[in-house]
Amino acid sequence: MAVNFEQGDSPGYAEIARGVAWDAELVAAVSSLPEGKWQPNLWLGAVRYLGGPVSSFAAWRAFVMEHWERVVRVVLERSTQTNEVGRCATLLPVLAQLPGPLALIEVGASAGLCLYPDRYRYSFDGAPPLGAGPGPVLECVTEGGVPVPDRLPQVVWRGGIDLNPLDAGDEGDVGWLEALIWPGGQEAGRLERLRGAAGVVAADPPVMVAGDLLEGLPALVARAPEGATVVVLHSAVLAYLGREEREEFASLVGGLGVRWVSNEGWRVFAEWEGARPAQEGLFTLALDGRVVGHAGEHGRRLVWV
Repeated sequence: MAVNFEQGDSPGYAEIARGVAWDAELVAAVSSLPEGKWQPNLWLGAVRYLGGPVSSFAAWRAFVMEHWERVVRVVLERSTQTNEVGRCATLLPVLAQLPGPLALIEVGASAGLCLYPDRYRYSFDGAPPLGAGPGPVLECVTEGGVPVPDRLPQVVWRGGIDLNPLDAGDEGDVGWLEALIWPGGQEAGRLERLRGAAGVVAADPPVMVAGDLLEGLPALVARAPEGATVVVLHSAVLAYLGREEREEFASLVGGLGVRWVSNEGWRVFAEWEGARPAQEGLFTLALDGRVVGHAGEHGRRLVWV
């Protein structure tokens, strides 16, 4: 479980990760499952989902061993698919520049929370919130001349594709997304934003398709209404693909006649000019393969280039 829990975001998770690393019995048990199920966030989230403790390694380990079958069942049935609605604040300046109305398609959509940028409210640099929707207020600090919009885009259709789509109206699915938020994190409000956004999505669900993004994207694009600008977007998704798959995806999107908004770690498309941010920990935000900015992973910061 060698992940970056040591950054002060979650002391409990950091202790658990260190404990697992030195626990040969537990490592062997986890390694008996398919490699794709070894992810630390998946095991930590599964224990939280079942109401188990995550404040110390001893308590966490005891729960896992006592409830092994239940924990493994969640691990095998679920996947890590954090749906951070705060990222809409960094996507908005790009989407607002595109000619509307928009038809949004998100790959790796999870529950589709990022398909509703027009339903949330935004406060850039402490200004009064833009928008009057029922969703949460998303705050963002800008640098470098971000073209902060004075209006929200018009979205007339929304579609998402995911290997395991979640239902924002399903208590179990929303509970799983809640379990994936690190406890004790430095950024407050993530849980409240998630719940507020889930309420918006549940009231007006998008078109959700289960499947591989490379195989299912063309058919989903074809379902978008005529006369709308079709936008394919994704955030913290393509890092889970291999290099050849990422190149195939870029080629696929380029041939679909759509606009493409990418918000990923800079190494996903390291060959793009300006891809690497001056500060580590920021995503690279790009429109149609051209880097326009670098964004905080939870949408709280946007640096324009």
